[in-house]
Amino acid sequence: MRPVFFYKPLHRSPRDDRGWRWWFSVWTPVVLAIAVICCESTTTFSSQNTSSWLRPIIQHLFGPMSDAAWDTFHHYLRKTGHFVGYGTVGFTFLRAWLYTLDRRGPQALPSWRVESSVLAIFSTAIVAGCDEFHQTFLPGRTGAPADVLLDTCGACVLCLLVWLICWRKPAQRLED
Repeated sequence: MRPVFFYKPLHRSPRDDRGWRWWFSVWTPVVLAIAVICCESTTTFSSQNTSSWLRPIIQHLFGPMSDAAWDTFHHYLRKTGHFVGYGTVGFTFLRAWLYTLDRRGPQALPSWRVESSVLAIFSTAIVAGCDEFHQTFLPGRTGAPADVLLDTCGACVLCLLVWLICWRKPAQRLED
């Protein structure tokens, strides 16, 4: 499979990428990222439970903290986890959409990238919304619309980083 972040893949004949192996290789990272989100969406990863094992690690590394300092640090640590975790989910969606939309055939490079980015951000927002909705039914968890916004911002920032790092130069085509 050709890299999609630095080069636009050449459109291959449909027989090259119509099998289940192609779909599996393209969308498995997305499924794995969503599986991680599903695991983290349980009561095991509620604020109360993560505090019990994270605090001793942080205090071992940085020294004792007051309860108030720990509560603030723990809050920001969890929100950073949301941002980075969903940024990663957005990245896997971006990769999958780039490959999938390339199957349609030749198209303008900017529109291919924009459409893939928009779909990646939208897909991530849907997963974040479902995650927060799911958490409203769990004891010790709360679903927060602000978290959906934070998660979606993580995907937006990651897509922006891809644009700045990988797509700031004109794309080259890889020849067979």
